[in-house]
Amino acid sequence: MGLPGDRGPGEGGSAVKTIVVGVDGSAHGDGALDFALEEAALRGTELRVVCAWEIPPGVAFAAVYTAEALDAFRAEAQSILNEALARVAGSQPAVKCLGKVVEAAPADALLQEARDAGMVVVGSRGRGGFASLLLGSVSQQVVHHAACPVVVVR
Repeated sequence: MGLPGDRGPGEGGSAVKTIVVGVDGSAHGDGALDFALEEAALRGTELRVVCAWEIPPGVAFAAVYTAEALDAFRAEAQSILNEALARVAGSQPAVKCLGKVVEAAPADALLQEARDAGMVVVGSRGRGGFASLLLGSVSQQVVHHAACPVVVVR
């Protein structure tokens, strides 16, 4: 699948810039990672894997979270990222891959990381929400606000 003006290395054009993918430990996130990894390998471009975390929305007393609770959120995000990076290294070790845990709303984190990217890849739904929705709220926000092409993986 090519992007407008996309030419691979050695084809007289520039390769797609970095591919950004969001992971959250869900099956849809895993599918997004698989797609993004394959695209990065085919295009010879860098892959940036992002795992965002935030204090669960709607929590009335978010200010009372203990340092240990916040550390647990960070640790879970880091664990999800580490698993994703291990999958990349085991499947496509030649792909240059950077990982990042971001404390922010997932859509905001992905939009920020994708500012200079050539493509952003997201799963159609994440870990939360309603399974009956065609697109989750994160994928909807990314589709509507990203400055680069977006691939939504089901």
